Amino acid sequence: MLQRDGISCELIDLRTLIPWDKETVEASVSKTGKLLISHEAPITGGFGAEIAASIAERCFQRLEAPVARVCGLDTPFPLVYEPFYMPTKNKILDAIKATVNY
Repeated sequence: MLQRDGISCELIDLRTLIPWDKETVEASVSKTGKLLISHEAPITGGFGAEIAASIAERCFQRLEAPVARVCGLDTPFPLVYEPFYMPTKNKILDAIKATVNY
């Protein structure tokens, strides 16, 4: 559990993508009613879309907000602009606040 700005949240670090731990994510969504996914790949076609789809199927009635994703941008980028492309702690914190306040 993490706490900041009066917000309590769980952080799940998926160690593998195949298989990924659906049961742990589903248990967290059942408890919190929310899900935010972050990864470094582009948002379109990234693994987060698979997680979002699976959780929407399995937990639809338990979701209290849309599944949110903070991912890389859908554009090629030169490495010099990586800080603008990648998810950052501030982008993630903003998404957490938006999801909590939905």
